[in-house]
Amino acid sequence: MKSAAAPRLFAASLMLAFVFGCQTTQTDSITVAVPAVETPQDEALSKSVRERLIGDKKADLGGVTVVSSSGTVYLSGTVKSLEAREHAIKIAWEARGVQSVVNRLEVEK
Repeated sequence: MKSAAAPRLFAASLMLAFVFGCQTTQTDSITVAVPAVETPQDEALSKSVRERLIGDKKADLGGVTVVSSSGTVYLSGTVKSLEAREHAIKIAWEARGVQSVVNRLEVEK
């Protein structure tokens, strides 16, 4: 009886591997809604982050757009390198009042 069950088990295993191994997943890009209007507190936070980015001497971050909403800072625009991108995110996190950072920065090609 063991010898008859073994081929069925093997066939079932192959079928499961084929079904699950051949599935494809599609990743859709996530769209993040950037706030259109900032409160006075949001404007102050955006200004603080923007000034830190512009004042930074390690990378040219003057082209980064900053918008905030309820402590969330949205960074968008283009930077010259991955290092500049990471540096901009770090600077944003260091600003007082930042609770989260949404990175939409793109690196020049």
